[in-house]
Amino acid sequence: MKKINRKKTFIIAEAGVNHNGQLKKALKLIDLASSAGADAIKFQTFETKELVTKLSPKARYQVNKNKKKETQFQMLKKIQLTKDMHYKCIKYCKKKKIIFISSAFDEESLFFLKKLNIRFFKVPSGEINKII
Repeated sequence: MKKINRKKTFIIAEAGVNHNGQLKKALKLIDLASSAGADAIKFQTFETKELVTKLSPKARYQVNKNKKKETQFQMLKKIQLTKDMHYKCIKYCKKKKIIFISSAFDEESLFFLKKLNIRFFKVPSGEINKII
């Protein structure tokens, strides 16, 4: 387990959903964060079905950014890290000596992250007032 030096700045690389739901890209983000000297890399953990309904339209900025005709549910489902991908990313982070962190966007995801026994997880800023 990577020891945390409390006398230096702790650097967290933000992966978010920039892997686009692709394990190969997630592992590449881990490589980049590790080679850049980050202490940790943070992903997002969510169950699409817990966030939006199947018919929820995309937000205006999402439509402007991505012209695909799809619902927000379809878009989010494609970029969601699966549970299997979490396990593989955590294992790869250990190999690369970087700490895996994730933000949980729903209760199911929070309990899943807790079960993974990761050292840290982050409360997403949009969820800061949600009491479980």
